[in-house]
Amino acid sequence: MTQRIRTFLKAHGEAGMTTAEYAVGTVAAVAFAGLLLAIVRSDAVRAALTGIITSALNVTT
Repeated sequence: MTQRIRTFLKAHGEAGMTTAEYAVGTVAAVAFAGLLLAIVRSDAVRAALTGIITSALNVTT
């Protein structure tokens, strides 16, 4: 490998890595959001949340 190629790779070898890391992070975040959405839409979680909200609103002082 010539000195010129080494210098170029040292200066530009990781160009674009930040963009790729953001892309992977975005895909992971979207996948996690989809999983949470599927869980929250399930009947069991919906019933539990409804029960919590109903009992909180029916508190008497």
